[in-house]
Parts: sequence; C-alpha cells; structure tokens
Amino acid sequence: MRRPGAPASWIWWRMLRQVLRRGLQSFCHRLGLCVSRHPVFFLTVPAVLTITFGLSALNRFQPEGDLERLVAPSHSLAKIERSLASSLFPLDESKSQLYSDLHTPGRYGRVILLSPPGDNILLQAEGILQTHRAVLEMKVNHKGYNYTFSHLCVLKNQDKKCVLDDIISVLEDLRQAAVSNKTTARVQVRYPNTKLKDGRNSFIGHQLGGVVEVPNSKDQRVKSARAIQITYYLQTYGSATQDLIGEKWENEFCKLMKKLQEEHQDLQLYSLASFSLWRDFHKTSILARSKVLVSLVLILTTATLSSSMKDCLRSKPFLGLLGVLTVCISIITAAGIFFITDGKYNSTLLGIPFFAMGHGTKGVFELLSGWRRTRENLPFKDRVADAYSDVMVTYTMTSSLYFITFGMGASPFTNIEAVKVFCQNMCVSILLNYFYIFSFFGSCLVFAGQLEQNRYHSIFCCKIPSAEYLDRKPVWFQTVMSDGHQQTSHHETNPYQHHFIQHFLREHYNEWITNIYVKPFVVILYLIYASFSFMGCLQISDRANIINLLASDSPSVSYAMVQQKYFSNYSPVIGFYIYEPLEYWNSSVQEDLRRLCSGFTAVSWVEQYYQFLKVSNISANNKSDFISVLQSSFLKKPEFQHFRNDIIFSKAGDENNIIASRLYLVARTSRDKQKEVIEVLEKLRPLSLSKSIRFIVFNPSFVFMDHYGLSVTVPVLIAGFGVLLVLILTFFLVIHPLGNFWLILSVTSIELGVLGLMTLWNVDMDCISILCLIYTLNFAIDHCAPLLYTFVLATEHTRTQCIKSSLQEHGTAILQNVTSFLIGLVPLLFVPSNLTFTLFKCLLLTGGCTLLHCFVILPVFLTFFPPSKKHHKKKKRAKRKEREEIECIEIQENPDHVTTV
Repeated sequence: MRRPGAPASWIWWRMLRQVLRRGLQSFCHRLGLCVSRHPVFFLTVPAVLTITFGLSALNRFQPEGDLERLVAPSHSLAKIERSLASSLFPLDESKSQLYSDLHTPGRYGRVILLSPPGDNILLQAEGILQTHRAVLEMKVNHKGYNYTFSHLCVLKNQDKKCVLDDIISVLEDLRQAAVSNKTTARVQVRYPNTKLKDGRNSFIGHQLGGVVEVPNSKDQRVKSARAIQITYYLQTYGSATQDLIGEKWENEFCKLMKKLQEEHQDLQLYSLASFSLWRDFHKTSILARSKVLVSLVLILTTATLSSSMKDCLRSKPFLGLLGVLTVCISIITAAGIFFITDGKYNSTLLGIPFFAMGHGTKGVFELLSGWRRTRENLPFKDRVADAYSDVMVTYTMTSSLYFITFGMGASPFTNIEAVKVFCQNMCVSILLNYFYIFSFFGSCLVFAGQLEQNRYHSIFCCKIPSAEYLDRKPVWFQTVMSDGHQQTSHHETNPYQHHFIQHFLREHYNEWITNIYVKPFVVILYLIYASFSFMGCLQISDRANIINLLASDSPSVSYAMVQQKYFSNYSPVIGFYIYEPLEYWNSSVQEDLRRLCSGFTAVSWVEQYYQFLKVSNISANNKSDFISVLQSSFLKKPEFQHFRNDIIFSKAGDENNIIASRLYLVARTSRDKQKEVIEVLEKLRPLSLSKSIRFIVFNPSFVFMDHYGLSVTVPVLIAGFGVLLVLILTFFLVIHPLGNFWLILSVTSIELGVLGLMTLWNVDMDCISILCLIYTLNFAIDHCAPLLYTFVLATEHTRTQCIKSSLQEHGTAILQNVTSFLIGLVPLLFVPSNLTFTLFKCLLLTGGCTLLHCFVILPVFLTFFPPSKKHHKKKKRAKRKEREEIECIEIQENPDHVTTV
C-alpha cells in the first residue's frame, strides 16, 4: 500500500531494492540447500585443490632477485634519464664518480671504519691501510683460478689501474708523514675538497665523516674526523661467470670485515655489498616463519575458545577451529596458483595471510552467528540454508568490495611493482577465500548441524544422555555432558543466548553504552580521536626509505644508520649531463652555467678550465681557441687528465666539436638528506626545460626516489575512489540508502583515523603502509556494514532499541573476529624487522579503530541521527488498532463467545 505523500519514484526504488534483496537471499538460500545436500562434494573439491596447488607451490618456490624492480617506481623519469646518461657515458665506468649511499649499481664492496668517541681516525692511517691491503690481497677461487681485486676492479682509462677512493692517497700521505717523524699538521687535509699529491683537487665529502674543522680556518682544514668510508668497485661485463666471481668476492669481503673487526678492537667496521639490501630484505621472511606459525596457533586457540559454550550440544569449538583452517588452506591454494603462474616471492607478501585471515574469519563467525539465529525445530539442512540466506548476502558484498579495491591496486595505474604483485595475490586469495567459506566450511557446518540435531556431544561426538540419567551422575559428569536444559527457563526461546559474549553484550554492555550519561563522554572521545587523526594527516611523510623494508638487526640497517650519522653533510653526487653542443666559450653560457651550479659544490671540468685559462692568462673567446687549448694543454696536464672522461669530442673534417659533457654537483644537506635531495631534484628538472642549456641530472638513487610519494599514494586513492563509486552507484539498490550513507561516513572516519595515528606513530608512507590503508577500507566495511544495515532495517520503536538489536545480532561475530585478528598480530612484535613493525602498527590501528567505531562511536551516534524509527512505531500502532477492531466485531457478532475471544 502506498504511503500518503510518498513520490512514485521512491516507491519504485524501494520495490527494486526489495526485489534485489529477496533475489540475493533466495540465491544464497538455494546455495545453502545445495551445500547441505552435497556436503561431501563441497568438502572434497577444495581439499583436492589445496593438495594440488600446495604441492606445486613447494616445487616452484622462487624468491624475487631484483629489488629495484620491486620497490622502485616502474615508470619514472629517472629511468629514462639513466638510459640517456648511460648512452653518453657508460654507467659502469662512472659509478665511482656518481656516489650513492645505498643504491650503487653493479658489484661493489664498501666499508665504514669508525673510531671511538674523542679519537681522530686520521691518526690511525696505518691500521686503515692494513685493512685496505687485506682487501686488495684477498683471493677468490673459481674453477682452480684465484682472483684478487686487481683482476675484478673497474680500471681507469688513463693508466689502466684500479679505481680507488682518493681518501687512500690522503691516508698514504699521512702514513708517510708519521714514518718520517713529521707532524700530521704538515699534511694538510681540507674538507670537503682537498688537494692531492698529484695536484688534483678531490671531493672527499663522502669519504671522510664526523669532521671537525680547525677554528677560524679559511681554507677549511680538518682538525679531526671520526669515520672513513672506502668503496671497492668491481667490473661487470654482463657475463654470468663474471657476476658469479663478483658475488663470491663480495661474500669474502663481508667475511673479511667480520674477521678484521675481531682483530681491530680500536676500530668499528661496518660493511656493505651490492647483495646486502636484497639479502636483508628477504631475511624478514626467514625470521618471521616461526612467528607466523605462533600467530596461527593463537588465532586457532582464540577462535576455538570464542566458539565454545557450556552447552555441550550447541557449543561449536571445532567449527571455530575448522573455520581458521579453511582460511589457511585457501591461502595455500592461492600461493600455489601464484607460483604456478611464475610468480616470485618477496617479503611484502608476508602480509597476505593476516589480510586474508581478517576477512575469512569474519565470514566464519558470521555464519556461526547466523546458525545460532535459526530455529532449532527446523531440520539441519534448512537451518544451514537459512544461515546462508541471512549472512552470505552481506559477505558477498564485502568480498566483492575487497576484490574491487585490490583489483584497482593491481591495475596498470599502480607504479610500484611490490604493491601490484601484492594486490594481484590478494584478489586471488579473496576469491578462493569466498569459495572455501561457502563450500568447505559450509560442509563442516552441515556435519556439525547434523550432530546437533541427533543430539551428539560437540567435542566427544557421543550421544548425550537423558536428563534422568545425568541426575544420577556426579557433578563433573553433569558439567561435561550438560546440554543446557537446566539453564534454559520457560520464557527463553533461544538457548544460544547463553553464549558468554552474547550474554555479556545483552545483559551488560548494550545497557551501558546506550546510557544517557555515557553518551557525552563518547562524543568527547570521538572529538579527541578526530583531533589526533587530523593532526597526523597534516604530518604525512612519503620518504622512500628502503631501510623500512629490511630486517632491523641486519648489517645493511646498521651501515645505513652510521652512514646517516657521519656522512649526511652532502647529498649523493648528481651527474649534470649536457647532452647537446654548447658554446662554452660564450660569456653568457658561462654565466648560465655558474648560475646553475651556484649553491652546489661542483666537481667540474668547465670551472677548472676557466680557472686554468685565467691563471695562465690565456684568451679563448672563440671556438677554435677554446677547444685547441682544452685538448693540447689542459687535458694533458696530470692533475686534469681525469677530465677526459667527462667530455665527448667529435671531429668533422679538421674541426673538433664538443657534443656532450658532464659535471658533478653535490648539495649541502642535513640529517634529513633524502627529503632535501628530492627537493633539489624537483628544482633542477624544470630548469632543464626553461634554460638555454639542455641537460639532465641523474644519480642511481633517483630511480628509487622519483615521484615515490605519488606512486605509493595512487593505489589508496584509486581504491578509495573505487569503494566510494561502488557505494554511491548502489546507493538506491541496496538494503537502505541511509545504510550506505552511514557506511561511507564510518569508513572515511576509520581510514583517516588510521592514516593520522600511524603518522603520529612514525610510520612512513611506504608500500607496506599503503597496502595496509587499502586493507583498512575493506576491513572497516566488513565489520560496519552488517551492523549498520541491521540497524536501518530494524523495526523497534526507538533507535536505542534498534542499536541494541544490531549489537546483539552482529556484535558477537565482530568481537570474535577483531579479537582473533589482534591477538594474531602479537607475534609480529617479536620479529626483528622494520617491515613487520610497520605491518603490526598499521594492522593494530586498523583493528583498534574498527572496534572503537563498531562498539563505541556508532552505537552512540546512531541514537542521535537518522534514520528515524517513528514510522515503524506508527505502523505497529495501526496494525494493533486494526486487530482490536476485528476482535470487537467478532465479539459483537458472537456474544456467546466473549470468553473465548
């Protein structure tokens, strides 16, 4: 019957919603009947799939070996710049000039030697040189041949000697001065540029750390230093044999550094090799194996205990246990599919079991709650079908949203390969999770229901004796074998209300949270929560620090910490590549170059050449003179010969041209080096388009930094937009428009809360935290949707009664799932890895904020705001009045039956 004043379009929308809802419920009811009629089939098929794909996962397991491909943005300008720079000046030959903190390309070995506090490491030149000689003399055997550093090193073009850091020459001078009984003051070391014995000016800002300069020194003379960093670069020809020998050399290098550390107690040695980052990235998975098993045991225990009751007939401990195992075998199957499709494992995938468990166990506990809400006098097959009809509609919707959001994260718009691979695996896991819940776990529910209908013990699977038989037995036997007949009073129609969580919510919590005196404190609590969330959102950092993905006690992290402390004064060396012919002799061009290099410490052939011309009083104002003096005089001097590698000449007839050249720029930085380097990069790139000089800038670390913040935030924005779009499009097609409206508000509040609080907890926006934020969207929907939709459909007289009914219906499942989820996170605290720390923090905030909204914020705020429940009250009054009128008519027509009526 049409309500007076209601528009026709609204009636049609309402009818469409009812048709869709009833259609979905009918489909789920039939699905439940199908599972209940063929439980062996739905139990066997998932088990066979797990065995098949699980065995293939063991045979095809392969770790990801390319860390750059995994965590660096897939499409970035830095990679294009690297290709162009390498085509002009081969990167392998110039990597010693393009210093980078952790992202040096190719094979290499690096060591930091640190003196005790208060000591001057320059006074220990002899000990450092002994370490250096030990590295040079170290041998690696391959097929009967011994290889030393001299066989594998990068060679200079001038004299074909090994490329070594200039700090070695400084230490040789200091050692000779000490041997000849001269004071070290006679060997003047300047910082960051120092003059070597051969006359060259060398930048040693990355080789000497913890520097204290002589007070009031105009030439920046060094008084003392605490750390020295030496890098040994290996040649890579692209052959597998050369790479294998280089890998062996790096392993021996790290072993040698550990051995020398034991011998030199007066120095601390920190070593790093090209494979160190990859090794310490995968070390997290090795360290977390036992902790993940402990986490599984904790979740199994929690699920088993929370599914138990005193009633031995209706208690379902094994269903809780089997529910968790159902999710586990679905994850194993998903892993098998991943490896069969040539997927490679990486440590970021460690989060998938926790993500999948949080969603899968929610379906398990909801099905258990749906079973408890069914009528006991129905056959067990009908009860299973009714539970499916009640639960699987919402679970289907939330699983679809999981698939949509992670599917968008796996789209080509995602620029981080690790995020893309994770999202692809998560999509497969969600699909299998859904299939295994309604098939494998549904079959378990059928068998458990059959045992209950036949009055078998839920644990011992034996027939429960009669009440008369139990009365003759001891108390302990009555406790173990009691089916709850003594606790059930005559007015209680649902024996499942004796479940301890449901009893606590019904008798204690619901009354307390809806108390009028509690509500103001909840509002204040939410204002505090919103304030801290907003504060954190204003402080979001998107630093692409690869250290966040490594094991915290690994050599790479220790090295990076020392490097950050003592070598953070200067940025990585930025290659400044001029890739077009330029009139270097032109005064305006010279002025443009000076302006571009201002604010940097420049290692530049142009600057040195201009100074050489000025000192030599040579005029080179035209092209021929400029190039002639450059080739015949400047580049032939020993102190300037190394600049030959920085200029590319071409000859057209008798005329020489400079077609490309390069300079090196170093920026002064503070402890927050990475942020400042990104700012420098963002300032230099636009200048390459606006200035007359065409250039590119490059350093190997730029590949990891380039637009990283945008790359990691895009998946969350896309996933959030996808969720919002789906909820808006289904605004008038689901249970109730206000249900979607409240769901959007709740999810937004939880997402912003997690984002802000994790920022205040010093969590950076890396690929792990981004994946957790995508998961937060879905986890919030998973738990808030059933509660909100039950509330908007409730027909009680007041909002307070409606929220009590919603909490009583879904609160048990929500509390069971979130508790199991949070307890399962505890072992992650004991994995010494930055990756697992980030995972723990983000997922703890996700579970905590969701629990806060479901049990504190929503139960209070829903009593203030729409939807109104007055029309339900009017409907009930109208029905009651109509029923009373019918009864009065019957009395008037049959006065003899007044008593009967």
